[in-house]
Amino acid sequence: MSPVAAIATTADVAAGPRHVAIIMDGNGRWAKARHLPRVAGHRAGVEAVRRIVEAAPDLGIEVLTLYAFSSENWKRPADEVGDLMGLLRHYVRSELAELHRNGIKLLFIGNYKALKPDLVTLLEDARTRTAGNTRMTLVIALNYGGQDEIIRAAQALAREVAPDAIDAAAFEARLDTAGLPPPDVVVRTSGEQRLSNFLLWQAAYAEFVVTERLWPDFDGAALAETCAEFTTRERRFGGR
Repeated sequence: MSPVAAIATTADVAAGPRHVAIIMDGNGRWAKARHLPRVAGHRAGVEAVRRIVEAAPDLGIEVLTLYAFSSENWKRPADEVGDLMGLLRHYVRSELAELHRNGIKLLFIGNYKALKPDLVTLLEDARTRTAGNTRMTLVIALNYGGQDEIIRAAQALAREVAPDAIDAAAFEARLDTAGLPPPDVVVRTSGEQRLSNFLLWQAAYAEFVVTERLWPDFDGAALAETCAEFTTRERRFGGR
């Protein structure tokens, strides 16, 4: 039995988080510590994604959202951005059949339609192919920024809704995450303690878990520990 399966059989999976969102941080530091180029850290980060996606359903996670490329990441050197986009293409192409067999639905949030047309087509084809899957939803945030998402939702409201009809439900219906539950827990690897423009509206009452592990070292057991930590939190949502 795998470590994750063992934990899943003994832990109260039903009390765990439905939606886990992860800020995947530390690829560059992982590579630097090993005297490797940054792209080696990003490749190791893709392997971590595979491990987490495999482990998450057994822990009762219904939605897993991964912050893959932010709207601010365009500030990185062009060769690094190119490496990241190449790894994204490779991941979708190489993993799509396995994700589909395992009942994983793929969704993408952010202004991903501004990416190169061939990549947009690849992403939308993957979304369409997996649309009927129900075991878990994997949400990948691409060219995503929480402030930009809020602005786009506000613009849609201004076009479509009378001012007196605007409420939280109307706003949430125009976010990229419409129809998904809000994250129960937001995880950040590498020890940094900031949101970095991630799910600013949706994370209003999320629990935060910060780990010193760099993203390439994160695995199913670490995810299980996160779920166990979540069950110890008392969530009051502003009450007493």
